[in-house]
Amino acid sequence: MTMREGQAIDVLGDFFRIRFVRNPNIIFGFGSELPEFLRPVILVVFPVLAVILLVVFCIRAKDLKDVFRLPLAAIVGGGLGNLVDRMFRPEGVVDFLDFNFYGILGWNRFPTFNIADSSITIGVSLIFIISVYHEIKRIREKNKQA
Repeated sequence: MTMREGQAIDVLGDFFRIRFVRNPNIIFGFGSELPEFLRPVILVVFPVLAVILLVVFCIRAKDLKDVFRLPLAAIVGGGLGNLVDRMFRPEGVVDFLDFNFYGILGWNRFPTFNIADSSITIGVSLIFIISVYHEIKRIREKNKQA
């Protein structure tokens, strides 16, 4: 089955749809106002450098806790996924996951996204949660010793 851009298929009624959308910008469509000469830098060069830096960091960090490796791998994988999509589809990455947001934050529908976006978001969220957990644990241990 071939889909036309903008076409949606209901999967779970109005709650979840597969919608074919091309996103030539950054997450949630940000970056549409970027000057043309900056677009390749922001959309390709910066992500390539970020992925390289993360990979080098993961390889060289001797004291990196194992619990951080999976979230970092998710971020790198998502970044690579979007980069490959962007390189082979200059008209924009394909976003296709479309959820009803029931008016939360003023959105009837959450901005359409893809698996790579999810991977990056989950990786960043896990790093934040793990970091907060370890900091709370460190403070509690410090208070016990005092």
